[in-house]
Amino acid sequence: MPFTSRRNFIAGLAGAGVALPVLSERAAAQLFKAETLAGSRTAAELANDESYWSEIQRAFDSDRTMINLNNGGISPTPSHVLEQMIRDLRFVNELPVEHNWRVLEPRMESTRRELAKEFGCDPEEMAITRNASEGLEIMILGIDLQRGDEVIVTNQNYGRMITTWQQRERREGIVLKQVSFPVPLVDPQVLLRNIEAAITPRTKVIELTHITNLSGQILPIRDVVRMARPRGIEVFVDGAHAFAHFPFKRDELECDYYATSLHKWMHAPIGSGFLYVRKERIPKLWPMMGSDVSRVANVRKYEEIGTHPQATFNAVSVAITFHRGIGAERKIARLRYLRDRWAKALQADSPRVRVLTELGPDKAGAICMFGVDGLDPVKLGSWMLANHRIVNTPIVHPEFNGIRITPSIYTSIDEIDTFVDTVKVAIRKGIA
Repeated sequence: MPFTSRRNFIAGLAGAGVALPVLSERAAAQLFKAETLAGSRTAAELANDESYWSEIQRAFDSDRTMINLNNGGISPTPSHVLEQMIRDLRFVNELPVEHNWRVLEPRMESTRRELAKEFGCDPEEMAITRNASEGLEIMILGIDLQRGDEVIVTNQNYGRMITTWQQRERREGIVLKQVSFPVPLVDPQVLLRNIEAAITPRTKVIELTHITNLSGQILPIRDVVRMARPRGIEVFVDGAHAFAHFPFKRDELECDYYATSLHKWMHAPIGSGFLYVRKERIPKLWPMMGSDVSRVANVRKYEEIGTHPQATFNAVSVAITFHRGIGAERKIARLRYLRDRWAKALQADSPRVRVLTELGPDKAGAICMFGVDGLDPVKLGSWMLANHRIVNTPIVHPEFNGIRITPSIYTSIDEIDTFVDTVKVAIRKGIA
């Protein structure tokens, strides 16, 4: 049922657990107008409604002189979230020792509580970090391993995580195994079989991505956990690109460890993320920075990084509210619509186009990779950036290559269509 007044809208969101009072007047008004336009339509029906999504786009002060199709790296934050962070930065600067530690730091418990709600865990299992890499480094460097112990990763894991394991391999004599899987991964059982084939009695950890940063493939985390847990193998999940990208909860994954960045799909300020560790696992996972023995079982030991960027962490709460105001189902429906719009248009245009990500209403998300036979992806990507101001991500992997395209909720149809037209020109006329 459409909301008939802003008071009715706010009451409805509050009833759904959305803490709208933290939104600015401008942001609340934009969400209300968008909700009025949405009416009672489903997420799928709303995915291509430009009147609705143009209201969401207005929440971002984006540089429209360039077309940003690399939102898998860092996404912009809505203007009102940035304003909240800046207000807190100014407040801190007035009297840092009091305002940062005694006023703002206690408020981080609200961010912890709301992130725990979104992920579906106990707040006492949720640590606020600066990014997914920090959370994964805590896992990788914090677990006790002996010389000869084995760790399994895929060769599509994030590069920094692979190099961190390799450092432990060089320094401590553990054994790192990298398994491969096809792109696209049409049958998830292929990955499961490859991982299982690499398991030995010395295997202690499996670390893999929830969704790959290369092709956007969503991996079968729960199946890996169910395979590993009876064998006493820990599973570390790199959720850098998954959280707030598409809807899921902790219990759907059944995982004990999960780390993500919040400056990608939650649209929180740059330098924010979280680390989840199941409560009974906390005592055995060491923090990166030393913590007092009294905090052995306290998830806050992972937040011991010295002076915190408190304004950044507290602004996450405002980003969560904006995310809830849109709705996770609407967000992923829109992102898949944008992905399919460009990918299917290019597929239909030329048999030279290869889409290396599964398409469909329940497949992958915004991240999608394509290639054009006869065109080097690095050269094509550079040509699009230099000549057409289209930001993109060329991918060169030993087993595949292409260009990663990643729109976001603020991306317009005109921008998508301009990108499509540009690639068509490259296919027909070349890029020399």
